[in-house]
Amino acid sequence: MVNLPEEFEMKMKKLLGSEYEEFLASYDRPRNFGLRVNVDKISPDEFEKIAPFHLTKIPWTENGYYYEEQDMPARHPFYYAGMYYLQEPSAMTPASRLVSKPGDRVLDLCAAPGGKATELGAHLHGKGVLVANDISASRAKALLKNIEVFGIRNSFVVNEVPAKLAENFPEFFDKILVDAPCSGEGMFRKDPAVAKVWDSNKPFECAKQQKEIITRAAQMLAPGGDMLYSTCTFSPEENEQVIQFLLDSRDDMEIREIQPYEGFAPGRPDVAYEGWDREESESGASEDENSVGENRESTDSVSRKMGSYDLKKCVRIWPHKMAGEGHFLALLHKRAPGEEIAKEQNCEKVLANTAEHSAISDIKGIGKPETKALTEFFVDVSMEMNWKQVEVRKGQVYLVPEALGTRKGLVFLRNGLYLGEIRKDRFEPSQSFAMALKKEEYTAVINLDYRDVRVEKYLRGETLEVDDIVECNLQEAEKMSDTKSMKKRLEKGWQLVCVNGYPLGWGKLVNGTLKNKYHAGWRMKY
Repeated sequence: MVNLPEEFEMKMKKLLGSEYEEFLASYDRPRNFGLRVNVDKISPDEFEKIAPFHLTKIPWTENGYYYEEQDMPARHPFYYAGMYYLQEPSAMTPASRLVSKPGDRVLDLCAAPGGKATELGAHLHGKGVLVANDISASRAKALLKNIEVFGIRNSFVVNEVPAKLAENFPEFFDKILVDAPCSGEGMFRKDPAVAKVWDSNKPFECAKQQKEIITRAAQMLAPGGDMLYSTCTFSPEENEQVIQFLLDSRDDMEIREIQPYEGFAPGRPDVAYEGWDREESESGASEDENSVGENRESTDSVSRKMGSYDLKKCVRIWPHKMAGEGHFLALLHKRAPGEEIAKEQNCEKVLANTAEHSAISDIKGIGKPETKALTEFFVDVSMEMNWKQVEVRKGQVYLVPEALGTRKGLVFLRNGLYLGEIRKDRFEPSQSFAMALKKEEYTAVINLDYRDVRVEKYLRGETLEVDDIVECNLQEAEKMSDTKSMKKRLEKGWQLVCVNGYPLGWGKLVNGTLKNKYHAGWRMKY
């Protein structure tokens, strides 16, 4: 059992009342393990057919599954192909309740390591833009890798403070996720080390930062847009009180209902202000365990200021009510007159511009050698691209989300999808570009079954003998075309290496031997 801090236990007793013992007993139960399917690459139904794991559906998400610890999905080739993300089951809830759709402008403000950002980005299916930010430079690097592994094409990964972002993106985003840094009380069972460093001051310290973050997020939310605020803590100071602070400071924000699940508990209007934990009269405590204290306000021995009744629309996830850890969620909406018409027009504009026809010659600032290098490579690429959105900087080629426009003075890790680099008049594709492609979007493919020993060799960075696959590819090509140029491309040059049809990375084919181009920093080390 986790050794819980004494002050934390006292606080939970006041917050939960008669439910406290049931809550305490949940720490004796083992933690739950979950993975979330990348819906931009594969549907949950398709994944179930090929996944060699012991999977059970997580009932409050469409694409989440429990798995057994001995399955070790982090070592499977499907993980390296970006087909799923390993995530604590209750942590899947925030992104599942802020539904992004193609064409949306989406911000994940506190995004590292990328669990929620990858889910939001997957649902965009390459349309619109995902801005993923984290204030920590080291954590932002982990965020970037996870976004690239997931193959999200339309991302902008930033390392900035919220105030700087608010200057650049006033009322810009249709959807904003604020998974705020918090005291982590909901993760004590998953990570007992968090409990060891907790103290009673931490929720108050975190609340100051959370109020600053949510204020900046509201400034960046477009009229008619939605914002999902979440934490993995139980403290009212970091939850209801932060939401009440926003409602008190802005009259254009309102709380919306969250898609329900039978294990969700409502938010608490009675804890929305300081003094919620004052002593109550002995006869006053509610014994209704389903209310989780929601009726206790009427019996206080000390006058208590009540928060907005709409706080009940918020969600508390308790480990004794669901097969997960602890979370808090609030769905907020910025009111605007005529908002539905305006939002629909905006989305249509983004989609139309993204689909605009263009050619490599439309790229600004490149000469004939660079144009030739890109043309020679991209003759084998059928991915829909607007070349007017492509930037070449010191030989490095980026596909920049159009919706962003020009943003100056921001510290960013990726200004869009890194396609590759032009070196000595030839183009070398990047690892992130491979992950963003679909198998059918590239001509020359080395497709391996996950049980093939060559998959692990490839992930370790080894050279592969692939004569058998090349021969099969040539035979298939002959059925459709007998052109010499097609055969030439299949017999040598850049190959997209896939596992069961899902890209892993690049290789370069010479005389039946595949030289390994898998990203050195991503290679399997066990």
